[in-house]
Amino acid sequence: MQLSVAARTDVGRIRAGNEDSLYAVANESRGLFIVADGMGGHAAGEVASSMAVQIIAQELEPLASIDEPGAVERMAQAVHDANRAIYERTMSESEKQGMGTTTSILMLSDAGYLIGQVGDSRIYLLRDGQLRQLTKDHSYVQEQVDAGYLTPEQARYHPYSNVITRCVGANEAVEPDFFAGPITGGDVFLVASDGLTGMVEDRRLHQLMSSKANPARVVDALIAEANGRGGLDNITAILVQVHGVTPPPAPTGNGAPLGG
Repeated sequence: MQLSVAARTDVGRIRAGNEDSLYAVANESRGLFIVADGMGGHAAGEVASSMAVQIIAQELEPLASIDEPGAVERMAQAVHDANRAIYERTMSESEKQGMGTTTSILMLSDAGYLIGQVGDSRIYLLRDGQLRQLTKDHSYVQEQVDAGYLTPEQARYHPYSNVITRCVGANEAVEPDFFAGPITGGDVFLVASDGLTGMVEDRRLHQLMSSKANPARVVDALIAEANGRGGLDNITAILVQVHGVTPPPAPTGNGAPLGG
């Protein structure tokens, strides 16, 4: 598998500090990418997002491929462990009460992609000229859209658009969502906090991600776009371009390909 990756976080134009954290490591066999957007004030959001990224990355680093037995369960356990550690800290340190973080995890291998999701940071896939949001926000406005009370356009500009309904660390337990699928050469993935996706519409994301520029320049352009539109929140983006995928080995004996 051949990947080109760029990752950057920016404080934006309004906030005094940056409560986003990221992780982006790739080699010839696997890529692991995490964005966490903390909340809680008094540096607590920064603590929560950093804890989530560190714990999840440490637990998933030994996982070599998404098709290893129990890969989803290991990702779930990593999120649960991060949730427990953050929650216990809110219980033991009064100044950390109320802190939590979103968590969006993207793991890539030749077998495909595996995503773990809590909150409203997002993961997108650009494939064959079509941009698709792979994750689903855990937010008040998304629930209203699902119920038919708001259109997606109304949700974007709703005064409660930043209210999330699920995060890591705020409660004793949390349930992440999981998504999986194949990857192919030419795919472009974006993992981003809502400081980017809340400021830049999908149509513009599509245009910028379709650029033939290297990932670092695309990430710079994405962050500049969000800042140019006000930069109201911290902005984090990881861009992953897939250049090639090694096909799985042909089955031997009585075996059959996965999904066959």
